[in-house]
Amino acid sequence: MTAQTSTTTVSAYAAPSAKAPLERTTVPRRPVGASDVLIDIKYAGICHSDIHQARDGWGEGIFPMVPGHEIAGVVTEVGSAVTKFAVGDRVGVGCMVDSCRECDNCKAGLEQYCAQGNIQTYNALDKSGEPTYGGYSTHIVVDEAFTLRIPDGLSLDVAAPLLCAGITTYSPLHRWNAGPGKKVAVVGLGGLGHMGVKIAHAMGAEVTVLSQTLRKKDDGLKLGADHYYATSDESTFEQLAGSFDLILSTVSAPLPLDKYLGLLRPEGSFVNVGAPEEPVSLNLFSVIGGGKTLAGSMIGGIRETQDMLDFCAEHGLGSEIELIDADQINEAYERVLASDVRYRFVIDASTI
Repeated sequence: MTAQTSTTTVSAYAAPSAKAPLERTTVPRRPVGASDVLIDIKYAGICHSDIHQARDGWGEGIFPMVPGHEIAGVVTEVGSAVTKFAVGDRVGVGCMVDSCRECDNCKAGLEQYCAQGNIQTYNALDKSGEPTYGGYSTHIVVDEAFTLRIPDGLSLDVAAPLLCAGITTYSPLHRWNAGPGKKVAVVGLGGLGHMGVKIAHAMGAEVTVLSQTLRKKDDGLKLGADHYYATSDESTFEQLAGSFDLILSTVSAPLPLDKYLGLLRPEGSFVNVGAPEEPVSLNLFSVIGGGKTLAGSMIGGIRETQDMLDFCAEHGLGSEIELIDADQINEAYERVLASDVRYRFVIDASTI
């Protein structure tokens, strides 16, 4: 693309309405402002949250909707005030593209918890009131403050899912001190869970996968798990009672929380990063007994996301991906819902 002095139209895949199949279309991209970078998108991951939002699972969406918040590409233009990036740099964009930058949370590097609400990469309105469109497109314009540097040690295709799946699991594992001497369980071995296993293992923790069946056991062990149990087997909950310092739940379906909390050691923590569409129930004695913590975590701030990318590059951790063309997106959505992907679909943006 040539230098942007006005709004530009780019190719994209969008859901025209809630629950409608995605289709090829075009969307506008704003001119490159003084602090902006123009990114030629090379790859975009498909996150389960893309499906939730395109199908109004988490509330009413903004349509047409271009999903995608796992973006990896190359800078092709920079604004006059940009200092962090140059043309040709390898960069990524995650789940947010702006925030108020003035509240205590933003100043603390917790832009994901912006008091005014961060501006999501898609299905949101930017500060000018225009809809944001995500990574299922050929190009995107993003403020340099919300753009991440992808280290040379990571290829762009396997790096793309790290911008959501990577930081979503890294942040709670880091915050709850996963490491040597800690026993960590990861619930679910999917797009999030497989990165949780890789990262927890690289941090030095003893890692257990808790999955519905043993179907993916060989994969889990290869990814770094020390143990693998089926939660469909009731004896699992008896055998592992009081075992874990930290349980990281990556699944987007409601769980019987009381049973899972019984797997924690005293003062252990159960942290949710999967977000079911339905409410869950809980007997509070499950946390009171043992002084346990039931918590949640949402992605990470920009600084922590860069730390995650650097950590993954240092340890050689990319996502396990299945690369697809854009015309396979709708099929990929159905396969995600059927847990038929190992472990992240990534769109080759050259096919959009």
